[in-house]
Amino acid sequence: MPDLNETADLSERAARHARTTASSRRPIAGVGRVMLWSGGSLWLGRDAGRAETHAHHAIQIALAMDSHLRLAAGDDAWREHRGAVVPPHLPHRFDGCGQGTAMIFVEPETAQGRALLERYGARAIADLPADIAEALVAPLRSAYLAAASRDALIARGQQAIAALAGRVPAKAGVDPRIARAISWVRSRLEVPISLSEAAAIANLSPSRFRHLFVAETGVSFRAYLLWARVETAAGAAMSGKSWTAAAHDAGFADSAHLSRTFRRMFGIAPAALVSESAQKLASSSSISRPA
Repeated sequence: MPDLNETADLSERAARHARTTASSRRPIAGVGRVMLWSGGSLWLGRDAGRAETHAHHAIQIALAMDSHLRLAAGDDAWREHRGAVVPPHLPHRFDGCGQGTAMIFVEPETAQGRALLERYGARAIADLPADIAEALVAPLRSAYLAAASRDALIARGQQAIAALAGRVPAKAGVDPRIARAISWVRSRLEVPISLSEAAAIANLSPSRFRHLFVAETGVSFRAYLLWARVETAAGAAMSGKSWTAAAHDAGFADSAHLSRTFRRMFGIAPAALVSESAQKLASSSSISRPA
């Protein structure tokens, strides 16, 4: 008969090892790909987890690639969706329920962004009927499962936006001066950018630029700059760069600043997102490693 004290000691050591392993394991909120273009981005993948309360500048089109996802505005109760449209700057929570999801972000100052706000509102999460959500996500799902190219995925994401936005008025876009400044900002995020520099690009005084920027985008210049930096860092990291390198490339002082901003805008830590390529590399390494 085994010694009871020895058995208890072994059990305690095993439990302690399990707790240590669990605490050191990095939580994952999603494995997939992120693709950016002017005025929008597409985030899609599998194993989508939960994001705590957060808010960001873009309109969010959330689509379930499997059965459902959950959203909640502020402290409201969770609601299940096949698809939904989340307006910009609305504090909300997200839960991918461990399934596949497609997230399309559209900047509200774009022509299609303004059309989406006109159609779905700017104050509450809008549910999409199941048949519409499925029609939107089916091309994205098939392209993702086929490991389609970046350009092919972007095309499908933009098709989904166009289908939801409908007819866009010819003059629905942002003021050309602000559009010019935004394009300039996006081209040099790796270096410090001041409001005065951006105002000069728009041929406006700093004070006039500041007020016009808010009027046209719904957000301050500094807040927009942070959003652009976060989105760019996410795209770089999910394309294979380390989060530290991505933070510097996007103009953050350090990875800690990126992490704080990322949590505020997306409700998760940056490292909780894992690129498909990194996951495949880790899986192949564990398979090839001798037991």
